[in-house]
Amino acid sequence: MQTEKWEYYSKLLLKSERERQPLSPLTELEPTMTVNDAYQIQLRTIEQKMKEGHQVVGKKIGLTSAAMQQLLGVDQPDYGHLLDSMMIENGGTVPWERVMQPKVEAEIAFVLKRDLVGSRITVLDVLQATDYIVPALEIVDSRIVDWKIRLEDTVADNASSGLYVLGGKPIPVHSVDVAQIGMALYRNGEVVNTGVGAAALGHPAFCVAWLANKLYEYGKELRAGEVVLSGALSAAVSAEPGDFFSARFAHLGEVRVQFAL
Repeated sequence: MQTEKWEYYSKLLLKSERERQPLSPLTELEPTMTVNDAYQIQLRTIEQKMKEGHQVVGKKIGLTSAAMQQLLGVDQPDYGHLLDSMMIENGGTVPWERVMQPKVEAEIAFVLKRDLVGSRITVLDVLQATDYIVPALEIVDSRIVDWKIRLEDTVADNASSGLYVLGGKPIPVHSVDVAQIGMALYRNGEVVNTGVGAAALGHPAFCVAWLANKLYEYGKELRAGEVVLSGALSAAVSAEPGDFFSARFAHLGEVRVQFAL
């Protein structure tokens, strides 16, 4: 695919987000689109947002469950960028006009104290580079109509990123067995999902290592101070106006968000 088409599809996604009008799947508009094309589209979208004053504050990892990988016919995760404008305060309210087709996922967030740069980053490297972990809610969203996505669609769409919430209390990563951290996700006070750290490809830090290695392929890196959402511990749950979500994590505490009516 030519550079002009990367720019074209990036502009389509930006327009869709701005006007809150979902698009037909990009893979229907451009059947020959590759995963590399999709990442190039994503990068152009992020570059445009940075020109508008947004700042990259971290990354998110998607498709970390075997079920989601099988659904999209892939054998690896994907990633997107987190911008400062995507963050919602713990216990805050999301105006409904800020989302289109939101779903909520509970995750463990890593906050880095050292850079992770290279092509052979290991789980040990990630643990040594992590300042602390906290519980997180990711509000995934899609600019593609009815979530009719293939891998290339979600990658181009910044890995279906929307908003995110950090909560709980900072915990040193070495003080707990991250793979064994249990989680319960609540919607309007009722449990809708449970999960455990190991649901993210066996260990959330493995997901972060994958991300660092993948970013290196595109000349990017994870920097000290960045937040990394390491992947959902259970299935995403659709949100409606007025819904209240909370997730409780062993050792890490609670994270909460409300959707406005």
